Amino acid sequence: MTVIGYARGATRKQRVDEREIALTAAGAERVYVDHGESKNRASLPQFSACLACLRAGDVLLVCQLSQLDRLARDDRLISLLHELGERGIGLRSLAEPAIDTTGPSDRVLLACPG
Repeated sequence: MTVIGYARGATRKQRVDEREIALTAAGAERVYVDHGESKNRASLPQFSACLACLRAGDVLLVCQLSQLDRLARDDRLISLLHELGERGIGLRSLAEPAIDTTGPSDRVLLACPG
């Protein structure tokens, strides 16, 4: 199991150093960082690279779920969660400890249709 972190700055000026440090301190072996305001998943190269790097059994670690929510609005966030679940990738959030899909029962919840 590899823990991979992802952080995103809402603007190019917003610093994400603290997020990178927090993700590394929480066990992320590698942290991908995107800067900018884009909500389009295709224009976030580090997020795309992060998703490509993740393998079954790995964990995607974010500081807060809004890091994913902003780039996967509405049904796209649910689609992303399903994609992670189908690929056998767990999701954990530092700010929301209840967001942790690394356990078997949590994966079942993601697989249930809404």
